[in-house]
Amino acid sequence: MNATDAAAAVDVVALGESMVTFLPTRPGRLADVPSFDRAIGGAESNVAGALAAAGHTVRWVSRVGADGFGDHLVETVASYGVDVSCVVRDPARPTGVYFRTAADRATDAHEVAYYRAGSAASAMSARTVDLAAVRAGRILHLSGITAALSEGCLGLLRELTASAGERPPLVSFDVNYRPRLWIGSGGAEVLLELARRADIVFVGEDEAEQAWGVGGGPAAIRELLPEPEVLVVKQGAKGATAFVSAPAGERPAPAAAPAAFEPAPAVGVVASVGAGDAFAAGFLSGTLRGLPVRRSLRVGHLFAAAALTTPADFAPPPGRDTTDRLTALDSTGWERLRLGPGWTQADAAEEEARTP
Repeated sequence: MNATDAAAAVDVVALGESMVTFLPTRPGRLADVPSFDRAIGGAESNVAGALAAAGHTVRWVSRVGADGFGDHLVETVASYGVDVSCVVRDPARPTGVYFRTAADRATDAHEVAYYRAGSAASAMSARTVDLAAVRAGRILHLSGITAALSEGCLGLLRELTASAGERPPLVSFDVNYRPRLWIGSGGAEVLLELARRADIVFVGEDEAEQAWGVGGGPAAIRELLPEPEVLVVKQGAKGATAFVSAPAGERPAPAAAPAAFEPAPAVGVVASVGAGDAFAAGFLSGTLRGLPVRRSLRVGHLFAAAALTTPADFAPPPGRDTTDRLTALDSTGWERLRLGPGWTQADAAEEEARTP
């Protein structure tokens, strides 16, 4: 079996940069923190890991340096159950790293210092990536962060979202607007272009206003983005709204619905980093399972709650039994949900205790 044949067996291919991240051992400014714990961070690998933990077959495609940080990244993502066979080691470029402070619970303010310029992942392009392997999954998940890394990366995303030629059955795109990555380079327009070429789009209500000046809520964002078959507007702690049009051909997509809103459960937030990636993974998991759009939104909320209640960028989602039980709650039961730190482990232990 060649690489392309192997890739055809996966549910999702996620393409993008991951970096080694250093988390502070105590609160405070980066200037004051004396030591850090090592972890990894990356939007697409976060999505890949959560989907793999949820029982889906997933491949992560990227480039890392031929260095110890690259070893750590590949080994860690592989430990999630993700196929890393298409990750290329670059002997000439380093693996990206970044440092961040713990988020302030009241203001969500935190410092982030990136050291990713000239990274191995920034050398991704249509010439350096196995396009056949990338296109082979049922869903290809991309992020706007990748488009900001280099002209080659932007060209790669344009190639993968082109309407003409070979493309995956479904292209998922998380806008992930990061203004600091786009200073002076027209990032908002690029992200709007890419979003209009995708099949499923995830965008925060706040980032749509920041990037495109669109206020007025989810309906106004849908007016700006009528092209995607599925548009998911994340509304923070309030919830999320999905707009779904009829899919073209035999694609894994939720049942068509003009608009569906699902409130988010109450969550005891530890840190918000990675929650958007987890939400996207949950919604895609529901889509792959053929769940109705409202239940897919609830799966997204539960995956996000797992990330919100841990300090790391990545957190394993709740088990499928737990997910199915909670997403099947009636409206009153769902609104009464209260999820705090450790809820996924506690619920898993309860499920195990009930099993004969």
